Amino acid sequence: MVKVAVIQFPGSNCDLDALEILQKTIKVSTDLVWHKNLKLDEYDAYVLPGGFSYGDYLRAGAIAATSSSLETIREATDKGKPVLGICNGFQILVEAGILPGAVLRNSGLRFVCKWTRLRIESTGTPFTKLASKGQILRIPIAHNEGRYYLDKDQLAELERSEQIVLRYVDENDVPNEDSNPNGSLDNIAGICNKRGNVMGLMPHPERASLPVLSPENYPEGRIIFDSMVESLGGSTGGK
Repeated sequence: MVKVAVIQFPGSNCDLDALEILQKTIKVSTDLVWHKNLKLDEYDAYVLPGGFSYGDYLRAGAIAATSSSLETIREATDKGKPVLGICNGFQILVEAGILPGAVLRNSGLRFVCKWTRLRIESTGTPFTKLASKGQILRIPIAHNEGRYYLDKDQLAELERSEQIVLRYVDENDVPNEDSNPNGSLDNIAGICNKRGNVMGLMPHPERASLPVLSPENYPEGRIIFDSMVESLGGSTGGK
């Protein structure tokens, strides 16, 4: 039986959302685990949820990245287990060096909360295996520090390795300045590690996984969770 852990840090505020989607909608065994209690790699997959861990002091995710739980997460990634970082979880994975680059203050210097259109650039991850390349997902963002950045050579390496998983796009499915909500380099909304088993994204798929919360009652965000669970051989709840 597939078992997932949602890791809770001081200041996490999307942990219960992720827990409910996994438990009640995807219908997979899921535990909410306080970060200090995660001492052994006992789960099949891990989710680092959104929020403001430690109040975003120093930098978003910087203090949480020093938690001993990240050593367990690192051990899981080395074994090839799926690890998903959402918003603050993405920031934590970057600060811990598990994912490359940096997540900086939004270019507009303001908190941005809005629906975005995302284009799937890679299906070679456990989180996008049920999707099609070029498929569009409508998923909301809510962050103050979501501007993904890395240097030119690293960006070229991400492209070569197919580590760019999601890009912000406009109504014509084109990535451009108008569709970029935070100034993220190359309209990047989500990336993965070279192995593909760790993904970080700024948008919140847990907020677009129920019909009542989604445009046209179509919960496009849950494909990320469904993909993760099915990649582990588990079954998911009714679509």
